Amino acid sequence: MTDNNSHTASSSSLPPSDWVETTLGEVIDFVVDNRGKTPPLVESGYELLEVNAISDNAREPDYSKVSKFVDEEVFTNGFRKGTIKKGDVLIPTVGTIGNASYSKLDRGAIAQNLIALRANNQNDSLFLYYFLTDPNTKKALLNLDIGGVQPSIKVPHLLGMQVVFPPLLEQQAIASVLSAFDEKIELLREQNKTLEEMGQVIFQEWFGKYGVDNELPDGWRVGKLGEELNIKQGKYVKAENLSEIQTEDKKYPIYGGSGIRGYIEDFMYEKPIVVLTCRGNGCGLIQFSKEKSSITNSCMAFENMGSFLSSEFIYFLSKKIDFESVTSGSAQPQITVTNLYNLEIIIPDQETLKQFDEAILPIFAKIRDNSEQIQSLARSRDELLPRLMSGQQRVKL
Repeated sequence: MTDNNSHTASSSSLPPSDWVETTLGEVIDFVVDNRGKTPPLVESGYELLEVNAISDNAREPDYSKVSKFVDEEVFTNGFRKGTIKKGDVLIPTVGTIGNASYSKLDRGAIAQNLIALRANNQNDSLFLYYFLTDPNTKKALLNLDIGGVQPSIKVPHLLGMQVVFPPLLEQQAIASVLSAFDEKIELLREQNKTLEEMGQVIFQEWFGKYGVDNELPDGWRVGKLGEELNIKQGKYVKAENLSEIQTEDKKYPIYGGSGIRGYIEDFMYEKPIVVLTCRGNGCGLIQFSKEKSSITNSCMAFENMGSFLSSEFIYFLSKKIDFESVTSGSAQPQITVTNLYNLEIIIPDQETLKQFDEAILPIFAKIRDNSEQIQSLARSRDELLPRLMSGQQRVKL
């Protein structure tokens, strides 16, 4: 924690002689800061982004996380510092300090716990985004934490943070190199999204027209989730046993409530499994894990019990289950194994499931191949990022 603005976002090595030492505020033209007032909301309209839309594993804001909207009048006139513009860099001031997103569009507004930084014309906005995602910068931002229930930083302290920036042309060259990785990653993610949608269409065509109260085809039956699947809750993992990046010692992913939380030394499951978020606001989220993975205690694993139900079938089946009906808890939503046990599901005959797997497995194989490429690209980008930001490695102009 600190109450001053003397922190420096840089590595320990000396920067190149043509780089300029300044403050973050000197490279910023404008700060979109509408904190302190909650605007009136409507059911649909212009998106109001919150902190949960800013992730550390995606360059752009996740608009699918938006649940609040404002009307045109509020969007146009109700935000004293304006709305999001193309090139703005969004960062939280409370909670997930160190995350950042880059806006490629004039889209949406921000209010509580979120600000947007707009670079001046002597600096490149995309370089600013990558600078803020550099591990050295993240450490400096965390050092600005003023404390409280959640980590939080003050905007004046943020703008007073000392930085070392290269000339504009080199900023643009660095951003171009790093952006090439992210554009490829985004393309592969879009491919995976399309592939999963194809899988959902196939599942719907084969099984979607039947409910537990309908007359079922010969050989099909209704079963209970707890009798057909092995439902097991994950384990608590201390923060010091987690690595944010994959290393030689800690190379196995562990899934939390909203995705991969980090990497650990061992694994719980040899094969891919279906993961259900069972605690917190993400209750009911379904994920499909990688091979050799684990889950935290905010999740449950769905495994077949030696039956002919494939993990791929279980995944799409789980996406059709109404988990909200078995969610309990007021302070914190939760789903228990007991509540899940008696949920009724449809079990097709073995031959139908075999044919479904033959249709769906090539799709999942392509998704896994794309995911491995994404992981490799992200690892290369993350290794290169701090070297470029410190000047340890230069880009040819």
